[in-house]
Amino acid sequence: MASTQDAWYISLLGLAEHFRTSNPPDIKSCIQCLQAVFNFKPPQRVEARTHLQLGNILLTHTKNIDLARTHLEQSWFLSQSINAFDDVKFEAASVLAELFEQQGQPTHSKPILRKAIELSQKSVYWHCRLIFQLAQIHATEREYEVASSLLAVGVDYAQIANAAYTRVLFLLSRVMLLLIDKKIQEVLPLLNQAGHLVESWTGSPHQKEYLKVFFLVLQVCHYLMAGQVKSVKPCLKQLQQSIQTIMAPTWPDDDAVCGSAAGESFVWMSRQQLYVLVYLVTVMHSAQAGYMDKAHKYTEKALAQIDKLTSSGCEEGKSGGARSGAVLAWRLRMALVEHSALCRLVTGGKANALHEIARAAHLLAVAPTPGSAAAHTPQLHCLLGLYAMSMNCMEAAESQFHTAIQMSQERDLWMFAKLNLAIVYLRGRRDNDLAQLMEQVRPEALPAYAHGLRAASYYVLGLQAFFQARYNEAKRYLRETLKMANAEDLNRLTSCSLVLLGHIFLSINNSRESMNMVTPAMQLASKIPDVHVQLWASAILKDLYRLAGDTERENEAYQMHCNYSQALLKDHFQATQLPQHVLVQWTSGPPPALPPSLPPPAALSNPT
Repeated sequence: MASTQDAWYISLLGLAEHFRTSNPPDIKSCIQCLQAVFNFKPPQRVEARTHLQLGNILLTHTKNIDLARTHLEQSWFLSQSINAFDDVKFEAASVLAELFEQQGQPTHSKPILRKAIELSQKSVYWHCRLIFQLAQIHATEREYEVASSLLAVGVDYAQIANAAYTRVLFLLSRVMLLLIDKKIQEVLPLLNQAGHLVESWTGSPHQKEYLKVFFLVLQVCHYLMAGQVKSVKPCLKQLQQSIQTIMAPTWPDDDAVCGSAAGESFVWMSRQQLYVLVYLVTVMHSAQAGYMDKAHKYTEKALAQIDKLTSSGCEEGKSGGARSGAVLAWRLRMALVEHSALCRLVTGGKANALHEIARAAHLLAVAPTPGSAAAHTPQLHCLLGLYAMSMNCMEAAESQFHTAIQMSQERDLWMFAKLNLAIVYLRGRRDNDLAQLMEQVRPEALPAYAHGLRAASYYVLGLQAFFQARYNEAKRYLRETLKMANAEDLNRLTSCSLVLLGHIFLSINNSRESMNMVTPAMQLASKIPDVHVQLWASAILKDLYRLAGDTERENEAYQMHCNYSQALLKDHFQATQLPQHVLVQWTSGPPPALPPSLPPPAALSNPT
């Protein structure tokens, strides 16, 4: 029978729980009851658990972060020496480490998690969860090698603990980090190993399908990073089929997918988050392949799906919680808006592109973490550079590209910005600046995996040779671009190369070859649709028909050229009148305050 003292604190804990779960919750009374428990000098176990409860409630329902941290620190300190007290001990460590990270103090988080990992060797669930958490912190800090080695430890531990599902999650998470770190040579053997484990899976069919989606997302990203748009198609199709299976009404919830085995209570993302992610990689593929209308359509559907997630609260993940779910939703939204802006620029919609860029600037202003904003700011400057180029604001374009290069730690973005900066120098006839820059972005200076960037580099070299009237050299570079672009269905590069070759042949009075280049360029540009290439091609066609004495077709081409030109001029004027145009002058600090941008879309469909 409980002593009188025991009865007091047991009653207080019960009363606190009553206040917490009442409708509406009475949080103030709940906190008062929990604080009163300490007056009765309860056993160490009760004291540690009460400190944890108070810390969690203060974090969730109040803004008193310092007091919450104090309670969590007390719980972690008291519980370390208590045996068979895993849930309290390791939850206190996990929540406290997450709080320090949120406050921008990851150096405080790391020793707590390392100690907790050391103490949790016999608790499979907590040991795995804490390894995931510490690896995530190192990854956020861009300490990819440390994070990768931690995940490798997780792979080995899960195998010893017979947690087969979690072993594959650790392995796929490691592949993801290596992709982010551009360690492409290390990616392939691990990706193949993971693929074999998924293919030969004999456990739960639901776990197999879930792991398959994770694997296919990484495989698709691996191809897209390299600009291998054609090679990725079979994988992307499989991924789209798998996500339909997972999104079926008969599919169980995430808890059922995890199962009841110790150490297997993890999902990488909820199925709703995976659904948006598949939309995103589909958008990335469409944009790289040059199907801009398709990319825009999927972007709107994906953004609508994110709105649905956030409004219903479904963004919360099993192992991450509401905060990490909100961060993920923000990152997915940001990536989609960036792609939407890029597509608008290609199709000649500068005013719409500016709205999307402003939308991205607003997202930066409400970023859930400083790290999230820092990661996307260089990309926004790069988009502003492209917008400024399309508006012939060359000084602003140069400033934006320089800002992106200085701020970015991503080599691929750095190279993309430099290639576009080279075009700015070309158009400004700044030969000395261009010569220095081209040494850094020549195809042989680019990573072997970067197929798309290397093809683009050959195109810029071809453009440079054309401007300098070195036509044979220009043709050689452009044929290399065409070979690489055709091999992987990089349609925009193909159309740009064809029209430039058409211009070269016109310049050397080879009308027949010029027509052979410009006609397919126009057809391809119409499919994208790329208004700038269409404008360029129609101007060449007009000259070709004039030289051939075909007045009727010359007039048709002239009218076509006028239509494209007028549409672009009208759009150019609209963009200059928008208040968001001031963004081209922004190169430091947070984005300037802007009026609201376009309203969010409200359409929903499947990505296939």
